[in-house]
Amino acid sequence: MSEGKNDDSFNYQNKKDFSVDSFSTVLEFSTRSHEEKILQNRKLKIGMVVGEVSGDTLGAQLIRGFREQGIDAEFTGIGGPQMIAEGFKSYYPMETLSVMGIVEVLKDLKKLFAVRDGLVARWAKEPVDVFIGIDAPDFNLRLSKSLKQLQLPIKTVQYVSPSVWAWRQGRVHGIKQSIDLVLCLFPFEKAFYQQFQVPAAFVGHPLANQMPLDNPLEKARQALGLNPDKKYIALLPGSRRGEVERLAPLVFAAAQILHEKYPHVEFLVPAINEARKKQIGVILSDYDNDFVQQVKVLENTQAESKIGHMVMDASNIIALASGTATLEAMLLHRPMVTFYKLHWLTYFIARRLVKIPYYSLPNIIAGKKVIEELIQGDATPARLAAEIEKLINIETAQIQVMQHISMHKRLLSDNTEDPVQAILQLLQLES
Repeated sequence: MSEGKNDDSFNYQNKKDFSVDSFSTVLEFSTRSHEEKILQNRKLKIGMVVGEVSGDTLGAQLIRGFREQGIDAEFTGIGGPQMIAEGFKSYYPMETLSVMGIVEVLKDLKKLFAVRDGLVARWAKEPVDVFIGIDAPDFNLRLSKSLKQLQLPIKTVQYVSPSVWAWRQGRVHGIKQSIDLVLCLFPFEKAFYQQFQVPAAFVGHPLANQMPLDNPLEKARQALGLNPDKKYIALLPGSRRGEVERLAPLVFAAAQILHEKYPHVEFLVPAINEARKKQIGVILSDYDNDFVQQVKVLENTQAESKIGHMVMDASNIIALASGTATLEAMLLHRPMVTFYKLHWLTYFIARRLVKIPYYSLPNIIAGKKVIEELIQGDATPARLAAEIEKLINIETAQIQVMQHISMHKRLLSDNTEDPVQAILQLLQLES
Protein backbone atom coordinates (compact mmCIF):
# COMPACT_ATOMS: atom_id res chain seq x y z
CA MET A 1 0.00 0.00 0.00
CA SER A 2 1.45 3.34 -0.99
CA GLU A 3 1.89 5.78 1.89
CA GLY A 4 1.05 8.69 -0.36
CA LYS A 5 -2.60 7.69 -0.84
CA ASN A 6 -5.38 9.07 1.32
CA ASP A 7 -9.12 9.59 1.32
CA ASP A 8 -8.75 12.77 -0.79
CA SER A 9 -8.91 10.52 -3.86
CA PHE A 10 -12.68 10.43 -3.28
CA ASN A 11 -13.11 14.21 -3.19
CA TYR A 12 -14.74 15.71 -6.26
CA GLN A 13 -14.29 19.32 -7.29
CA ASN A 14 -17.89 19.60 -8.47
CA LYS A 15 -20.17 18.88 -5.52
CA LYS A 16 -23.29 20.57 -6.87
CA ASP A 17 -24.79 17.23 -7.90
CA PHE A 18 -26.34 15.79 -4.72
CA SER A 19 -26.13 12.19 -5.95
CA VAL A 20 -22.41 12.39 -6.73
CA ASP A 21 -21.69 14.07 -3.40
CA SER A 22 -23.73 11.47 -1.52
CA PHE A 23 -22.06 8.65 -3.38
CA SER A 24 -18.59 9.94 -2.51
CA THR A 25 -19.60 10.24 1.15
CA VAL A 26 -20.82 6.65 1.20
CA LEU A 27 -17.59 5.53 -0.45
CA GLU A 28 -15.49 7.36 2.10
CA PHE A 29 -17.47 5.85 4.95
CA SER A 30 -17.44 2.30 3.58
CA THR A 31 -13.69 2.36 2.92
CA ARG A 32 -12.78 3.64 6.35
CA SER A 33 -9.75 1.60 7.45
CA HIS A 34 -10.20 -1.53 9.50
CA GLU A 35 -7.84 -0.30 12.17
CA GLU A 36 -9.99 2.79 12.78
CA LYS A 37 -13.08 0.63 13.32
CA ILE A 38 -11.27 -1.67 15.71
CA LEU A 39 -9.71 1.14 17.68
CA GLN A 40 -13.01 2.91 18.29
CA ASN A 41 -13.74 0.49 21.15
CA ARG A 42 -10.55 -1.46 21.87
CA LYS A 43 -6.91 -1.96 21.06
CA LEU A 44 -5.78 -3.82 17.99
CA LYS A 45 -4.66 -7.27 19.13
CA ILE A 46 -1.58 -8.59 17.37
CA GLY A 47 -0.05 -12.02 17.87
CA MET A 48 3.62 -12.44 17.00
CA VAL A 49 6.13 -15.29 17.17
CA VAL A 50 9.90 -15.09 16.69
CA GLY A 51 12.56 -17.74 17.19
CA GLU A 52 15.91 -15.97 17.14
CA VAL A 53 17.72 -12.67 17.59
CA SER A 54 17.22 -11.42 14.02
CA GLY A 55 13.46 -12.05 14.31
CA ASP A 56 13.42 -10.30 17.67
CA THR A 57 15.01 -7.25 16.02
CA LEU A 58 12.39 -7.21 13.23
CA GLY A 59 9.60 -7.69 15.76
CA ALA A 60 10.76 -4.78 17.93
CA GLN A 61 11.00 -2.54 14.87
CA LEU A 62 7.50 -3.55 13.78
CA ILE A 63 6.07 -2.79 17.23
CA ARG A 64 7.70 0.64 17.12
CA GLY A 65 6.34 1.12 13.61
CA PHE A 66 2.75 0.58 14.79
CA ARG A 67 3.27 2.94 17.70
CA GLU A 68 4.88 5.67 15.56
CA GLN A 69 1.87 5.56 13.22
CA GLY A 70 -0.51 6.11 16.11
CA ILE A 71 -1.88 2.55 16.25
CA ASP A 72 -2.91 1.55 19.76
CA ALA A 73 -2.17 -2.18 19.94
CA GLU A 74 -1.23 -4.96 22.30
CA PHE A 75 1.31 -7.58 21.24
CA THR A 76 1.46 -11.14 22.57
CA GLY A 77 3.00 -14.49 21.62
CA ILE A 78 6.68 -15.42 21.68
CA GLY A 79 9.28 -12.67 21.65
CA GLY A 80 12.82 -11.88 22.69
CA PRO A 81 14.33 -9.18 24.92
CA GLN A 82 14.06 -6.43 22.31
CA MET A 83 10.32 -7.01 21.81
CA ILE A 84 9.72 -7.37 25.54
CA ALA A 85 11.44 -4.00 26.06
CA GLU A 86 8.81 -2.54 23.70
CA GLY A 87 5.96 -3.86 25.87
CA PHE A 88 5.48 -7.27 24.22
CA LYS A 89 4.01 -10.06 26.38
CA SER A 90 5.86 -13.33 25.72
CA TYR A 91 4.14 -16.54 26.78
CA TYR A 92 7.22 -18.72 26.18
CA PRO A 93 10.99 -18.01 26.03
CA MET A 94 12.23 -17.23 22.53
CA GLU A 95 14.89 -19.93 22.81
CA THR A 96 12.13 -22.55 22.91
CA LEU A 97 12.06 -22.26 19.10
CA SER A 98 15.83 -21.91 18.60
CA VAL A 99 16.26 -25.32 16.99
CA MET A 100 17.68 -25.90 13.51
CA GLY A 101 17.95 -28.95 11.30
CA ILE A 102 15.62 -31.87 10.55
CA VAL A 103 17.18 -34.30 13.00
CA GLU A 104 17.67 -31.63 15.66
CA VAL A 105 14.00 -30.60 15.50
CA LEU A 106 12.84 -34.19 15.89
CA LYS A 107 14.44 -34.30 19.34
CA ASP A 108 12.32 -31.35 20.52
CA LEU A 109 9.17 -32.13 18.52
CA LYS A 110 6.94 -32.87 21.51
CA LYS A 111 7.90 -29.59 23.18
CA LEU A 112 7.36 -27.62 19.97
CA PHE A 113 3.91 -29.15 19.45
CA ALA A 114 2.98 -28.25 23.03
CA VAL A 115 4.00 -24.63 22.49
CA ARG A 116 2.07 -24.42 19.21
CA ASP A 117 -1.03 -25.95 20.76
CA GLY A 118 -0.75 -23.60 23.73
CA LEU A 119 -0.76 -20.54 21.47
CA VAL A 120 -3.66 -21.87 19.41
CA ALA A 121 -5.66 -22.50 22.57
CA ARG A 122 -5.02 -18.96 23.84
CA TRP A 123 -5.99 -17.33 20.57
CA ALA A 124 -8.99 -19.59 20.06
CA LYS A 125 -10.31 -18.35 23.40
CA GLU A 126 -9.33 -14.70 22.82
CA PRO A 127 -8.61 -14.22 19.10
CA VAL A 128 -6.04 -11.69 17.98
CA ASP A 129 -6.86 -9.60 14.91
CA VAL A 130 -3.76 -10.72 13.06
CA PHE A 131 -1.01 -13.26 13.65
CA ILE A 132 2.44 -12.28 12.36
CA GLY A 133 4.99 -15.07 12.19
CA ILE A 134 8.46 -13.57 11.92
CA ASP A 135 10.90 -15.94 10.26
CA ALA A 136 10.96 -19.39 12.03
CA PRO A 137 8.91 -20.74 9.09
CA ASP A 138 8.74 -24.38 10.13
CA PHE A 139 6.99 -23.37 13.35
CA ASN A 140 5.07 -20.32 12.18
CA LEU A 141 3.61 -21.79 9.00
CA ARG A 142 2.25 -24.74 10.97
CA LEU A 143 0.83 -22.37 13.57
CA SER A 144 -0.90 -20.34 10.84
CA LYS A 145 -2.27 -23.54 9.33
CA SER A 146 -3.72 -24.56 12.72
CA LEU A 147 -5.40 -21.16 13.10
CA LYS A 148 -6.93 -21.46 9.62
CA GLN A 149 -8.14 -25.01 10.24
CA LEU A 150 -10.09 -23.79 13.27
CA GLN A 151 -11.63 -21.06 11.06
CA LEU A 152 -10.71 -18.41 13.61
CA PRO A 153 -11.26 -14.76 12.62
CA ILE A 154 -7.51 -14.18 12.51
CA LYS A 155 -5.55 -12.86 9.54
CA THR A 156 -2.17 -14.53 9.07
CA VAL A 157 1.05 -12.85 7.96
CA GLN A 158 4.48 -14.37 7.39
CA TYR A 159 7.18 -11.71 7.84
CA VAL A 160 10.39 -12.98 6.19
CA SER A 161 9.64 -15.45 3.47
CA PRO A 162 10.81 -19.02 3.93
CA SER A 163 13.31 -19.95 1.25
CA VAL A 164 10.72 -21.63 -0.96
CA TRP A 165 12.48 -20.16 -3.99
CA ALA A 166 15.57 -22.13 -2.95
CA TRP A 167 14.30 -25.49 -1.75
CA ARG A 168 11.08 -27.43 -1.07
CA GLN A 169 9.25 -25.21 -3.55
CA GLY A 170 6.08 -27.26 -3.10
CA ARG A 171 5.61 -25.44 0.21
CA VAL A 172 4.27 -22.46 -1.71
CA HIS A 173 0.91 -24.24 -2.10
CA GLY A 174 0.61 -24.66 1.67
CA ILE A 175 1.58 -21.03 2.14
CA LYS A 176 -1.18 -20.00 -0.26
CA GLN A 177 -3.75 -21.85 1.89
CA SER A 178 -2.47 -20.74 5.30
CA ILE A 179 -1.04 -17.24 4.82
CA ASP A 180 -2.99 -14.13 3.88
CA LEU A 181 0.09 -12.02 3.23
CA VAL A 182 3.84 -12.61 2.91
CA LEU A 183 6.12 -9.70 3.78
CA CYS A 184 9.25 -10.17 1.66
CA LEU A 185 12.67 -8.77 2.44
CA PHE A 186 13.97 -9.05 -1.13
CA PRO A 187 12.38 -8.12 -4.47
CA PHE A 188 12.99 -11.51 -6.11
CA GLU A 189 10.83 -13.12 -3.41
CA LYS A 190 7.73 -11.08 -4.31
CA ALA A 191 8.24 -11.96 -7.97
CA PHE A 192 8.34 -15.65 -7.02
CA TYR A 193 5.06 -15.46 -5.08
CA GLN A 194 3.32 -13.59 -7.87
CA GLN A 195 3.83 -16.65 -10.09
CA PHE A 196 1.62 -18.60 -7.67
CA GLN A 197 -0.94 -15.84 -6.94
CA VAL A 198 0.16 -15.58 -3.30
CA PRO A 199 -0.41 -12.06 -1.85
CA ALA A 200 3.02 -10.61 -1.10
CA ALA A 201 4.56 -7.21 -0.37
CA PHE A 202 8.21 -6.31 -0.78
CA VAL A 203 8.94 -4.36 2.41
CA GLY A 204 12.71 -4.40 2.07
CA HIS A 205 15.20 -5.32 4.74
CA PRO A 206 15.17 -2.66 7.47
CA LEU A 207 18.91 -3.05 7.91
CA ALA A 208 19.52 -1.76 4.38
CA ASN A 209 18.02 1.60 5.35
CA GLN A 210 19.47 1.71 8.84
CA MET A 211 23.10 1.07 7.93
CA PRO A 212 25.11 3.92 6.39
CA LEU A 213 26.96 3.53 3.11
CA ASP A 214 29.97 5.14 4.77
CA ASN A 215 30.89 2.97 7.76
CA PRO A 216 34.36 3.50 9.27
CA LEU A 217 35.79 1.21 11.96
CA GLU A 218 36.76 3.85 14.48
CA LYS A 219 33.32 4.62 15.95
CA ALA A 220 32.45 0.93 16.34
CA ARG A 221 35.71 0.24 18.17
CA GLN A 222 35.19 3.17 20.48
CA ALA A 223 31.76 1.77 21.46
CA LEU A 224 33.40 -1.49 22.57
CA GLY A 225 36.49 0.11 24.12
CA LEU A 226 38.80 -1.54 21.60
CA ASN A 227 42.23 -0.43 20.44
CA PRO A 228 41.75 1.59 17.23
CA ASP A 229 45.07 0.36 15.79
CA LYS A 230 44.79 -3.39 16.39
CA LYS A 231 43.67 -6.03 13.88
CA TYR A 232 40.51 -7.86 14.98
CA ILE A 233 38.84 -10.91 13.48
CA ALA A 234 35.22 -11.58 14.51
CA LEU A 235 34.25 -15.19 15.15
CA LEU A 236 30.50 -15.87 15.11
CA PRO A 237 29.58 -19.54 15.54
CA GLY A 238 25.88 -18.67 15.90
CA SER A 239 23.54 -17.56 18.66
CA ARG A 240 21.73 -20.83 19.42
CA ARG A 241 23.03 -23.34 21.95
CA GLY A 242 23.14 -26.15 19.38
CA GLU A 243 24.96 -24.01 16.81
CA VAL A 244 27.61 -22.92 19.31
CA GLU A 245 28.12 -26.51 20.44
CA ARG A 246 28.55 -27.70 16.85
CA LEU A 247 30.40 -24.78 15.25
CA ALA A 248 32.50 -23.08 17.95
CA PRO A 249 35.16 -25.85 17.98
CA LEU A 250 35.55 -25.44 14.21
CA VAL A 251 36.01 -21.68 14.25
CA PHE A 252 38.23 -21.70 17.35
CA ALA A 253 40.51 -24.34 15.84
CA ALA A 254 40.80 -22.20 12.70
CA ALA A 255 41.56 -19.13 14.81
CA GLN A 256 44.27 -21.00 16.70
CA ILE A 257 45.95 -21.85 13.36
CA LEU A 258 45.88 -18.16 12.46
CA HIS A 259 47.19 -17.20 15.89
CA GLU A 260 50.34 -19.22 15.27
CA LYS A 261 51.08 -17.13 12.13
CA TYR A 262 49.66 -13.81 13.32
CA PRO A 263 50.16 -13.72 17.12
CA HIS A 264 49.20 -10.05 17.47
CA VAL A 265 45.76 -10.43 15.85
CA GLU A 266 42.91 -10.53 18.39
CA PHE A 267 39.65 -12.43 18.03
CA LEU A 268 36.23 -11.12 19.08
CA VAL A 269 33.37 -13.48 19.96
CA PRO A 270 29.88 -12.14 20.74
CA ALA A 271 27.65 -13.88 23.30
CA ILE A 272 23.96 -12.92 23.28
CA ASN A 273 23.49 -13.83 26.94
CA GLU A 274 25.25 -15.20 30.02
CA ALA A 275 24.40 -18.81 29.12
CA ARG A 276 26.13 -18.50 25.72
CA LYS A 277 29.13 -16.78 27.33
CA LYS A 278 29.55 -19.64 29.80
CA GLN A 279 29.16 -22.20 27.01
CA ILE A 280 31.81 -20.45 24.89
CA GLY A 281 34.13 -20.26 27.91
CA VAL A 282 33.86 -23.99 28.49
CA ILE A 283 34.70 -24.72 24.84
CA LEU A 284 37.69 -22.32 24.90
CA SER A 285 39.11 -24.07 27.97
CA ASP A 286 40.25 -26.90 25.66
CA TYR A 287 42.61 -24.58 23.73
CA ASP A 288 46.14 -23.30 24.38
CA ASN A 289 46.26 -20.54 26.95
CA ASP A 290 48.34 -18.16 24.83
CA PHE A 291 45.67 -18.36 22.10
CA VAL A 292 42.79 -17.95 24.56
CA GLN A 293 44.45 -14.78 25.87
CA GLN A 294 43.94 -13.27 22.42
CA VAL A 295 40.19 -14.04 22.42
CA LYS A 296 37.70 -11.54 23.82
CA VAL A 297 34.23 -12.91 24.55
CA LEU A 298 31.84 -9.96 24.67
CA GLU A 299 28.46 -10.49 26.32
CA ASN A 300 25.37 -8.57 25.29
CA THR A 301 24.54 -5.91 27.89
CA GLN A 302 21.65 -4.11 26.17
CA ALA A 303 17.93 -4.80 25.91
CA GLU A 304 18.44 -5.01 22.16
CA SER A 305 20.72 -7.93 21.29
CA LYS A 306 23.23 -5.82 19.38
CA ILE A 307 26.49 -7.42 20.47
CA GLY A 308 26.85 -9.48 17.28
CA HIS A 309 26.33 -6.35 15.19
CA MET A 310 28.79 -4.36 17.29
CA VAL A 311 31.47 -7.04 17.11
CA MET A 312 31.16 -7.39 13.33
CA ASP A 313 31.20 -3.62 12.89
CA ALA A 314 34.44 -3.30 14.90
CA SER A 315 36.29 -6.09 13.08
CA ASN A 316 38.61 -6.13 10.07
CA ILE A 317 37.42 -9.58 8.99
CA ILE A 318 34.41 -11.72 9.93
CA ALA A 319 34.10 -15.51 10.04
CA LEU A 320 30.48 -16.40 10.70
CA ALA A 321 27.92 -19.15 10.57
CA SER A 322 25.77 -18.99 7.45
CA GLY A 323 22.44 -17.31 8.14
CA THR A 324 20.81 -13.89 8.27
CA ALA A 325 23.91 -12.43 9.95
CA THR A 326 25.72 -12.68 6.60
CA LEU A 327 23.38 -9.99 5.26
CA GLU A 328 24.19 -7.79 8.24
CA ALA A 329 27.93 -8.29 7.66
CA MET A 330 27.44 -7.40 3.99
CA LEU A 331 25.59 -4.18 4.90
CA LEU A 332 28.38 -3.31 7.33
CA HIS A 333 30.77 -3.64 4.35
CA ARG A 334 33.11 -6.03 6.17
CA PRO A 335 35.00 -8.81 4.34
CA MET A 336 33.79 -12.22 5.45
CA VAL A 337 33.92 -15.99 5.16
CA THR A 338 30.85 -18.05 6.02
CA PHE A 339 30.60 -21.67 7.13
CA TYR A 340 28.06 -24.18 8.36
CA LYS A 341 27.79 -27.81 9.44
CA LEU A 342 24.59 -29.77 10.06
CA HIS A 343 23.86 -33.23 11.34
CA TRP A 344 24.93 -35.54 8.51
CA LEU A 345 21.38 -36.79 7.90
CA THR A 346 19.94 -33.26 7.83
CA TYR A 347 22.55 -32.25 5.27
CA PHE A 348 22.00 -35.41 3.21
CA ILE A 349 18.29 -34.60 2.91
CA ALA A 350 18.71 -30.84 2.45
CA ARG A 351 21.29 -31.16 -0.32
CA ARG A 352 18.75 -33.04 -2.43
CA LEU A 353 16.08 -30.42 -1.89
CA VAL A 354 18.05 -27.21 -2.47
CA LYS A 355 17.37 -25.67 -5.89
CA ILE A 356 19.95 -22.84 -5.91
CA PRO A 357 23.76 -22.92 -6.10
CA TYR A 358 24.48 -20.74 -3.04
CA TYR A 359 23.62 -20.81 0.66
CA SER A 360 24.50 -17.31 1.91
CA LEU A 361 22.37 -14.22 1.29
CA PRO A 362 25.15 -12.06 -0.20
CA ASN A 363 25.78 -14.69 -2.88
CA ILE A 364 22.05 -15.25 -3.48
CA ILE A 365 21.42 -11.51 -3.86
CA ALA A 366 24.42 -11.10 -6.17
CA GLY A 367 23.58 -14.21 -8.19
CA LYS A 368 27.26 -15.17 -8.05
CA LYS A 369 29.94 -16.08 -5.53
CA VAL A 370 30.99 -12.95 -3.67
CA ILE A 371 31.97 -14.55 -0.37
CA GLU A 372 33.44 -17.96 0.32
CA GLU A 373 30.99 -20.58 1.64
CA LEU A 374 32.42 -23.56 3.52
CA ILE A 375 29.63 -26.05 4.03
CA GLN A 376 29.72 -29.45 5.72
CA GLY A 377 32.82 -31.37 4.54
CA ASP A 378 34.48 -28.19 3.29
CA ALA A 379 34.16 -26.61 6.73
CA THR A 380 37.45 -27.72 8.27
CA PRO A 381 39.73 -25.68 10.54
CA ALA A 382 42.55 -25.64 7.98
CA ARG A 383 40.29 -24.56 5.11
CA LEU A 384 38.54 -21.91 7.20
CA ALA A 385 41.87 -20.52 8.41
CA ALA A 386 43.15 -20.38 4.80
CA GLU A 387 40.07 -18.47 3.58
CA ILE A 388 40.29 -15.98 6.44
CA GLU A 389 43.98 -15.50 5.71
CA LYS A 390 43.20 -14.54 2.12
CA LEU A 391 41.20 -11.59 3.45
CA ILE A 392 44.16 -10.35 5.47
CA ASN A 393 45.42 -9.21 2.06
CA ILE A 394 44.03 -5.67 1.81
CA GLU A 395 43.43 -5.79 -1.95
CA THR A 396 41.45 -9.05 -1.76
CA ALA A 397 39.38 -7.70 1.13
CA GLN A 398 38.73 -4.41 -0.67
CA ILE A 399 37.36 -6.17 -3.76
CA GLN A 400 34.79 -7.94 -1.60
CA VAL A 401 33.92 -4.73 0.28
CA MET A 402 33.22 -2.89 -2.98
CA GLN A 403 30.81 -5.66 -3.99
CA HIS A 404 29.07 -5.35 -0.63
CA ILE A 405 28.58 -1.61 -1.14
CA SER A 406 27.21 -2.20 -4.64
CA MET A 407 24.61 -4.69 -3.33
CA HIS A 408 23.72 -2.34 -0.47
CA LYS A 409 22.96 0.42 -2.98
CA ARG A 410 20.84 -1.98 -5.02
CA LEU A 411 18.69 -2.88 -2.02
CA LEU A 412 18.20 0.81 -1.26
CA SER A 413 17.15 1.65 -4.80
CA ASP A 414 14.27 -0.81 -5.05
CA ASN A 415 10.78 0.46 -4.21
CA THR A 416 9.49 -0.91 -0.93
CA GLU A 417 6.21 -0.89 0.99
CA ASP A 418 5.80 -0.04 4.66
CA PRO A 419 5.17 -3.31 6.58
CA VAL A 420 2.77 -1.63 9.03
CA GLN A 421 0.69 -0.22 6.19
CA ALA A 422 0.73 -3.55 4.34
CA ILE A 423 -0.64 -5.28 7.45
CA LEU A 424 -3.29 -2.61 8.04
CA GLN A 425 -4.32 -2.83 4.39
CA LEU A 426 -4.76 -6.59 4.83
CA LEU A 427 -7.08 -5.99 7.78
CA GLN A 428 -9.00 -3.42 5.77
CA LEU A 429 -9.84 -5.86 2.97
CA GLU A 430 -12.61 -7.56 4.94
CA SER A 431 -13.70 -4.67 7.12
